[in-house]
Amino acid sequence: MTPARGIPIGIWWRPAALTNSRAIGAGRRLLAVIMAGGLLVACENLIAALPNPVAVPASSPSKVNADGALSMLPIAFKDVPGWKADHHSQALPVFLRSCARLRKQPPDQAMGPRTEMGTVAQWTKLCDDAKVIRPGNDTEARYFFESRFLAYGVFGDGKSAGLITGYYEPELRGAWKADARYRYPLYALPKDLVSADLGGFDDKWRGEQIAGRMIGKRFVPYQSRAEIETGALAGRQLEIIWVDNPIDSFFLHIQGSGRILLADGSHVRVGYAGRNGRRYTAVGRELVGAGVLRLKDVTMPTIRQWMEANPVAGQALMRKNQSFVFFRVLQGNGPLGAQGVVLTPLRSLAVDRRFLPLGAPLWLVTTDPGTKPLKPLRRLVVAQDTGSAIRGVVRGDLFWGHGNKAGDKAGIMKQRGRLYLLLPRTAASKSVNLPVE
Repeated sequence: MTPARGIPIGIWWRPAALTNSRAIGAGRRLLAVIMAGGLLVACENLIAALPNPVAVPASSPSKVNADGALSMLPIAFKDVPGWKADHHSQALPVFLRSCARLRKQPPDQAMGPRTEMGTVAQWTKLCDDAKVIRPGNDTEARYFFESRFLAYGVFGDGKSAGLITGYYEPELRGAWKADARYRYPLYALPKDLVSADLGGFDDKWRGEQIAGRMIGKRFVPYQSRAEIETGALAGRQLEIIWVDNPIDSFFLHIQGSGRILLADGSHVRVGYAGRNGRRYTAVGRELVGAGVLRLKDVTMPTIRQWMEANPVAGQALMRKNQSFVFFRVLQGNGPLGAQGVVLTPLRSLAVDRRFLPLGAPLWLVTTDPGTKPLKPLRRLVVAQDTGSAIRGVVRGDLFWGHGNKAGDKAGIMKQRGRLYLLLPRTAASKSVNLPVE
């Protein structure tokens, strides 16, 4: 899913660039038989089987990019807020899904802009170890993460806290053919849409993309949302399916994927295929700027309510967001993220991959939206998605699942939060030794 979602809607969104997967190869086994009464012995055996742990100096944050926006500070797992309270075994299958995608990448490829982030080969070695953890065993899973990884608090411009939003897979009503009810098409990716990864031209543009079309020898912007909705793509047979509500369609563009319910009770899943490259505009901010809503009141439900009450002005508002998303029919049991893996509710996180590598585990510290008083929401997640509105170091977009209940949570999530990045011990500097915990 790679659209604009993640912008506290008024402030929203995200999209994704997909990678490919391969079955995880068998590797050396992690000898962890951790049972009640035998925990200490089992842990000693595990430690003996590991390479010597390494770490980085913990005296000051280490800068990760030239502009100084991202810095990291090592932290002991015992000091990570709420670390021991999670069910770590639930995050392990999510991590293994990402491992399957990493197997498709060159072993010597860097996982990120910093040496502490390691190479693909160093990560796939951890994937081999993760395969032998017994399903559902929280003790073994937690020990795996503690013994194979180092935890780093991440900072954006020196700040440890950032914005955490939510997204979900919406359900829409649709049909394969247009009629008086189903009048709003979802389009496939046009063949004349050309996109490029700017990171291939200069490292300073890592993670940035541009899209447009060729007219003769000139590369020009692609048609805007307003142009497409008024017929710019008509007659090209790009319509995949038709839905019955333009507002639902608009928010599907923001989420990046969804399920279309058909009249016979079946459904089809559609996912992000690309976008027109136009700038994303957060419609919530437009409403705030016009004095319609206060910033603190901007959520997906409040924006939807205003659009439904003001259909003509609502259409004009939607067209202020020139970004337009194209879709494809998906097979399988769930929406795909930017890494090309099926997303897992409350375990998959969208991040800014200029700073944080896809496939990396992160510890999320935030609060549960809608609870009074606010309850802590702390859990191990995996970076598996991106989004055009997910910009910055301490910036995350949590996948809540599909349907109305997930939408209720995702639509109001606008929380402050912190991120702790887990990176391979084998990739850390060997200048300082950090004991295994």
